[in-house]
Amino acid sequence: MRQSFYLFALKYRGGQKDDKKAKFANSMFDQHDFPKAETSFHKLSLYIEELADASMPAAVFDELWEYYVEDSKL
Repeated sequence: MRQSFYLFALKYRGGQKDDKKAKFANSMFDQHDFPKAETSFHKLSLYIEELADASMPAAVFDELWEYYVEDSKL
């Protein structure tokens, strides 16, 4: 079974303060309504666009999504 995007992105938590992926992951962790079990790009993208905190920009989500897809192929 494929790991959720949330669980994948958590590995970036606690990184350097100026690391945009770490900022995204920390903010994602703090948002209690983040869809933690989701694996669908469309559903996650809608959440990011409509409900996410400003510290979770779509460009960073897109970058993390690419890593997520690559990681899922392994």
